Amino acid sequence: MVKKTNSTSAGGGGKGASGQMSPEEKRQLPGKEASLFRQIVKFYETKQYKKGLKAADQILKKFPSHGETLSMKGLTLNCLERKTEAYDFVKKGLMNDLKSHVCWHVYGLLYRSDHEYREAIKCYMNALRLDKENIQILRDLSLLQIQMRDLSGFVETRRQLLTLRPAQRTNWIAFAVAHHLVCN
Repeated sequence: MVKKTNSTSAGGGGKGASGQMSPEEKRQLPGKEASLFRQIVKFYETKQYKKGLKAADQILKKFPSHGETLSMKGLTLNCLERKTEAYDFVKKGLMNDLKSHVCWHVYGLLYRSDHEYREAIKCYMNALRLDKENIQILRDLSLLQIQMRDLSGFVETRRQLLTLRPAQRTNWIAFAVAHHLVCN
C-alpha cells in the first residue's frame, strides 16, 4: 500500500553548516531501523497491526521525531479503531516531515477511511507534488476521483498511469473507460 523509498539508505553525518540535519537526512534511517520500517509496511499490508505497532515503537525509541514512522503508527492505530490517537500521530508525523510523500499518502488514507474523500484527494495531490510518479498514490487518487465523479481529474490521472505503465492492459482499459465517461 504505502511504498517506502527514502528511508532505505543509511543516513550518515552530513550536517549542514549550522549543525542541523537537512529534512532529507532526518528522513533517512540507519539500516536496522530502515528494515524495521519496511516491516511496519508489511505488517500493515498483512493486517498484523499489533506487530506493526511494536516495530514502530522500536524505531520511535531511537528516532522520536521520525515523521514517516509516526504516520505509519497512526495508520496502524486507525486500523485498531483508535481514531483519535491515529490522527494525532499522523498529524505529528506530518509536522515533522512536510516534504514526505509517505506522510501525505498516509494522511489521505486516514481521511479515506473516514469517508472524507475531498480531504483525502487534497492529501494525495500533495503527495504527488513530492513524488509525481508514485503508482500507488495515482491509483488511490483515481479511485477517489471516480467516487467523487471528478471525471476530468479521473481522465488525467488515468493518462498519467497509462504513460507510466503502458504495458499493463488495465491501464489502457481504465483510460478508455475514463474517456467514455466524459463522452470523448
